[in-house]
Amino acid sequence: MALMRRCAPLFARCIKIPPMTLQSQKIHRWVAPTLVELKRREKKLGGKKTNPRNTFLEWNLEAELYAFGKRLNEEFDSDLLLQAFTDRTYIIKEEMKQKEMGVDIPMKDNMELIAEGEKFINEYVQLYLETVLPKFPLEGVNEVRNYLTNEDRLAKISLSLGTKDIILAAEYPVDNYILANTFKAIVAALLESTSEERAAHFVRDFVITQLQGKDVNEYWNIEDPWTMLTGILEKDGSKVEPRLIGEVGKNTLLACYRIGLYVNKKMISEGFGEKIEIAKEMAAREALKRIFGTEDHMKPINFKISGIPKGSSQERYQIASN
Repeated sequence: MALMRRCAPLFARCIKIPPMTLQSQKIHRWVAPTLVELKRREKKLGGKKTNPRNTFLEWNLEAELYAFGKRLNEEFDSDLLLQAFTDRTYIIKEEMKQKEMGVDIPMKDNMELIAEGEKFINEYVQLYLETVLPKFPLEGVNEVRNYLTNEDRLAKISLSLGTKDIILAAEYPVDNYILANTFKAIVAALLESTSEERAAHFVRDFVITQLQGKDVNEYWNIEDPWTMLTGILEKDGSKVEPRLIGEVGKNTLLACYRIGLYVNKKMISEGFGEKIEIAKEMAAREALKRIFGTEDHMKPINFKISGIPKGSSQERYQIASN
């Protein structure tokens, strides 16, 4: 032990322990109050103002339109594409400026292209959904189409294509209404520049593919699934019989009932719920999904249909009428 005590200082000298350094942020105390004061002054002046890109010195509208078509791998007519990006509010603003200066330069807005594009999108999406969902009732198809073509959805697609900085409008930033209308006008410009098939594929790739990973049954709210189910089965001469096939936690807050629906002594679906009525309704919904071909394990929607598909059959309208 005495020898170890004598050698301990020698061992300590041989072993070098690196010094520990503590990193500090080195943020001065005046930074936070300064940022708060700058934010307060900015808010007092009306908030942060974002200037449109077309007001910058290096802005080149012709180059931006050319690059827009190349990014999408589409061939647009330059005049039609410029018209698609020109909102009516911008035309009114420019006409007032020209009137003050005493000049008259004719300009076209995108109102006609918007109407044409909206009609083409609605018709094509309707035909496409009727083709990929052959057993889905017409009411359900209409609800899915309304979801795909609503203003917010088209505005989000338009924004993802990079149209916000190219749109010519009186106010900036543009709202969802102008973004959605611009997308419709772009579809019409592509339709007139190329062909119906090319425009259809454009709508398919950017609009219909929004259904990827989605449940189409969520967009159609069936108020009384039991009545709809019995009406469809009675048309085929069948009668559905609900049976209670399981229950857990009866008369408690965690109660769960299991209802099975039988046709000709064969179970076609089952549903669960905290009440018997809810379980019966869920079972009816599952049975309707099976009839319409939109069950949870359905085959994925085909997003590779070329051209413009044909319309629906007469059987669809008969199912929808029930």
